[in-house]
Amino acid sequence: MIAAALLRLKGYRILARDYRAGVGELDIVARRGQFLAVIEVKRRHDMASALAAVTARQQRRIARAAQAFVARHLGLADLDIRFDVIVVLPHHLPKHIKDAWRP
Repeated sequence: MIAAALLRLKGYRILARDYRAGVGELDIVARRGQFLAVIEVKRRHDMASALAAVTARQQRRIARAAQAFVARHLGLADLDIRFDVIVVLPHHLPKHIKDAWRP
C-alpha cells in the first residue's frame, strides 16, 4: 500500500493496517514519537471528493474504533491520538493531511 510506504518514509512505525473493531475499521494505525496517528486513506480522482468522503458519521465511527484499538493495546494509552487522512490521486504522490479532524 502506497500510503503505508509514505508513512514509513516519514518515520512512522505502522502498528496496524485494515484493523477491524466491532464499531468500525481503521485503515492505518501508526506511531511516531508521542503521537498515535489513526489514518483514513481515500483514493479518489480529485482532492475535494476525497475529503468529502470522510463524513462526520465516518469520523465518529473511526474515533470509536480508535478507542477500541487503544483499549486492546494498553501501552499506547498515554500517547496523543491524531486523526489524519491520506489522499491518493491518480498520477500524483499521496497527500498526507495531518490532524484532519478532531472527534
